[in-house]
Amino acid sequence: MQNAKNKILVWLPSPLGDAVLCTPALRAIRQKFQSSQISFLAAPAIREILSPNGFNDKWLQQENATIFTTVKMLKAENFTKAVLFKNSFASALTVFMAKIPSRIGYTREARGFLLTEKLYPPKSSNTKFKPISMLDYYLAIASWLGADVIDRKLEIPIDPQATKSMHTKLPEIETSKAPTVIIVPGGAFGPSKCWPAERFAEIANRLVENYKANVIISVAPQEKQIAEKIADLSKYKLINSAERNLTIGELKSLFAIAELVITNDTGPRHMAIALERKIVSLFGPNSPQWTQTGYENEIQIIGKADCAPCAKPICKRKEHLCMQSITVDMVCSATKEFLRNEPISPAL
Repeated sequence: MQNAKNKILVWLPSPLGDAVLCTPALRAIRQKFQSSQISFLAAPAIREILSPNGFNDKWLQQENATIFTTVKMLKAENFTKAVLFKNSFASALTVFMAKIPSRIGYTREARGFLLTEKLYPPKSSNTKFKPISMLDYYLAIASWLGADVIDRKLEIPIDPQATKSMHTKLPEIETSKAPTVIIVPGGAFGPSKCWPAERFAEIANRLVENYKANVIISVAPQEKQIAEKIADLSKYKLINSAERNLTIGELKSLFAIAELVITNDTGPRHMAIALERKIVSLFGPNSPQWTQTGYENEIQIIGKADCAPCAKPICKRKEHLCMQSITVDMVCSATKEFLRNEPISPAL
């Protein structure tokens, strides 16, 4: 029976990748507070990427809500503790206004006075935030709460029903014996993280020619134009996920059977790591240190430029030097390292 006197609110980060990087901390908190009622507050997409799971007892949805409606919702829950993985000022103000007695989070965005328990992100001598993996950044919160944080494995669940419906939408994958390779050409952070569409198309051509691969372009709904451009530029028929209307649950099931994922430094990269896929990750404006997981089946290709890493969503130069420095041959060589070996089993 749950202890009604100890109700914990966990406010999850918004980016998909951060939500996945947060899973070791969420697992640790669940193990520490097994008798408490734990509720997650997150956007619908984050709920779908982390469901179904055993980390929480209840989901609270925040969609088109004002700070006042969220405060009202949280007050009705009578939480005793709020754990803020979200770094915004608004999240701290909301739990403060909801009068949750214990409020834990990082002192970022000038919100320290709203928290009762404060963690300080490490900074370099120039007062900028020191690059550390967000995985460890989130685990530090769990450690502050007294949880055991030795297990750093990312984790996302697969829904068997979503797997069935995915195969219905992609029947050619289920019947094919050729390797399935997913390319991820977009990036929610901004266009500066994106490798040129022309080069993704050329890699797709080589994957088909060298391995007879089924190449799937995986994009978010707002990235359809990128997928269409790659499909048009390729000499072969590629599968455009945007045309199959895959849900997030179905997309997870698709990633779980992929032989290889070639991706920009974006959310699906972390999803592929959590599902233990072989991955080639392309880095330009952002340092890999921010998202390092130590995953052994990932090859990282880091673009070289005198201005990198700049951590800017839009490149200000005439030429996008860091991503342009990553050649098709470099990526092709990395894919050979993985596809010449025996395939790894599906994460199902």
